[in-house]
Amino acid sequence: MIILVGRSASGKTYLGKLLEKAGFKKIVTYTSREKRLNEVDKIDYNFISKTEFVSKIQEGFFFEYVIYNDNYYGTSKQSVTDLNTYIILEVEGLSKYKRLENVVSFYITCPKDILIKRMINRHDQENEILKRIAKDDIIFKDAALLCDYTIDSTKDDEILVKEIKEKYYGCLKLAK
Repeated sequence: MIILVGRSASGKTYLGKLLEKAGFKKIVTYTSREKRLNEVDKIDYNFISKTEFVSKIQEGFFFEYVIYNDNYYGTSKQSVTDLNTYIILEVEGLSKYKRLENVVSFYITCPKDILIKRMINRHDQENEILKRIAKDDIIFKDAALLCDYTIDSTKDDEILVKEIKEKYYGCLKLAK
């Protein structure tokens, strides 16, 4: 399993779509946040209410979950077993996955000016952008140290995918 970790608008979702074109399957996680423009339920996330999310927590449905920007995010237990999959996580959720076999994590970096442009392009509100940048400065301060590799999302698409695949499959061979 490939884990993509990064700040808001670092390119995790875009990179995930590139990985899908390269044959990887996305693990669709759950969230209680509202859908953004162009997001699709059961493809981008499983969008559920906060009440439903809390109920699933109590049922023991999640392998892991976190609260980020006042919304719940989590992964079902049944979805964390396959190779050639990828998942997008926040730093807090990463630690549980590090205990699994065949997991390789990537911290996705990007200059702040590009992060801001990307948030503007996806129609985030200015006050929300400023809050996210400040909060991410704290949350992701040491994230690169927690991940196996760091990838700059401003590289050419083909180079990004090649680099990730080489590192992922290289780690799987080492684990055998």
